[in-house]
Amino acid sequence: MSKSHLTDKSRSLRRNMTREEKHLWYDFLRHLKITVNRQKVIGNYIVDFYCHKAKLVIELDGSQHYENKGMIKDSLRNNELNELGILVIRYSDYEINHQFTEVCEDILKTINLRIMNEI
Repeated sequence: MSKSHLTDKSRSLRRNMTREEKHLWYDFLRHLKITVNRQKVIGNYIVDFYCHKAKLVIELDGSQHYENKGMIKDSLRNNELNELGILVIRYSDYEINHQFTEVCEDILKTINLRIMNEI
């Protein structure tokens, strides 16, 4: 997929976020004092959320991520991003909908640890 195609797709994904992505973005991530980007192109991927300063990707996983094909794709993607020094953390839609406070606390803790340890 070309870079311009990925950029166009990422714009579309920002306009059409899932309910869980909107919840995490509007109720938590956009209020942080550190920059977090939505639907960011990194290499050949579009990640849900990316914090450059912490080199952290935050992915929200719907049901397709728990099927065999989805788990294989996610594993390959995680490995490629890890090779770039980027940590990928994942939360299920269920966690966003039923354990939102805990998810936010975990994200904040991870960002702080990555920045304090200078990755």
